[in-house]
Amino acid sequence: MPKIDLSQVPVRTGSSYPTKYADQMAGRSRQGVGDAGGLTQFGANLVRLAPGALSSLRHWHEKQDEFLIVTEGALTLIDDTGETPLVPGDCCAFPANDGNGHHIVNRSDRDGVFLVVGTRTETETGWYSDIDMKVEVAGGKMQFTRKDGSDVE
Repeated sequence: MPKIDLSQVPVRTGSSYPTKYADQMAGRSRQGVGDAGGLTQFGANLVRLAPGALSSLRHWHEKQDEFLIVTEGALTLIDDTGETPLVPGDCCAFPANDGNGHHIVNRSDRDGVFLVVGTRTETETGWYSDIDMKVEVAGGKMQFTRKDGSDVE
């Protein structure tokens, strides 16, 4: 059946970031609704941000497009152009390789939720705008390094 029962989709918390950055993802959870529906060409995640939480470190992708729509709460997009308030129904698009580092922050006193959809590629490089870090993804594994390729930790 194409309808996805959210009560049956695992809620994931935590972070794949190196230890010194992982704690910044406290208060963020996600449900892999695309995986639950058997999708393989793009990922789709329902992301919940508790008050004060971040969606990610500010970043951009070389090969992968991202699109999001806010479904609950009041959130803030922070990107290279500044800050933009977001409410349910607002959409954001981040084309691959545009270099616009972005993330979503919840500055309200209630949970905020958004659906994010992104391209799946065999390999990817992501860049972090505010820190000296990049991620390279290949074979389903993530390798975080400094931008020059040296060890992060």
